[in-house]
Amino acid sequence: MVGCHTPALVSDLPIALGTELDVRLAAALDIEGKIPRAFAALGPIDGRDVLLLDADGPIREGELAELGARVTALQTSGPAVRPPGHAFDAVVSCWSRFRDASPADLVEAERVLRPGGRLLVLHDYGRDDVSTLRGMDLPEYAKWSRPNGWFLRNGFKVRVIHCWWTFESIEAATDFLGSAFGAPGTTLGQGLRRPRLSYNIAIYHRTFGPPAA
Repeated sequence: MVGCHTPALVSDLPIALGTELDVRLAAALDIEGKIPRAFAALGPIDGRDVLLLDADGPIREGELAELGARVTALQTSGPAVRPPGHAFDAVVSCWSRFRDASPADLVEAERVLRPGGRLLVLHDYGRDDVSTLRGMDLPEYAKWSRPNGWFLRNGFKVRVIHCWWTFESIEAATDFLGSAFGAPGTTLGQGLRRPRLSYNIAIYHRTFGPPAA
């Protein structure tokens, strides 16, 4: 439920690699800003009260604020906090919750959202360069987007966003991949013809109830 557990994945990055590597990944991930633009289109976000789940850093919170959202960031550390009911126009989850198809998460999302509120859940989609490194870590994303997958069976629609991990040079990309993923990363880096990796994400989105009259 919202505010009741601490996931391994958190809102700023799709994978925790360690302090120095996290900084390098943050600098490379989606420099085009496709992820925040997708949230803006699917929300809407501007002028709305938005609950950001599992915020462990400033990146996603800052992006949402720049879009005009009034952001309440639920931290991963510290005591569990249960947000007030019907206080938010949107709930945003990035790579963290809604991983185990728990009906309780949907019940809690409906509790905190106002009528007509939007739930936006970002996860890896796969079918890209990054998934060749992480496929065994994320067996779910192959089935989540199927017509009989949990999200689509529970009222969600899906939008796929084609993003990138973009580095300063092929050499920088190869060094990062080897440091972060070992031999498979080095092999992938050595085969690069440009300093970026394809990275597809999916935003599963649905509305809870009609807007208040």
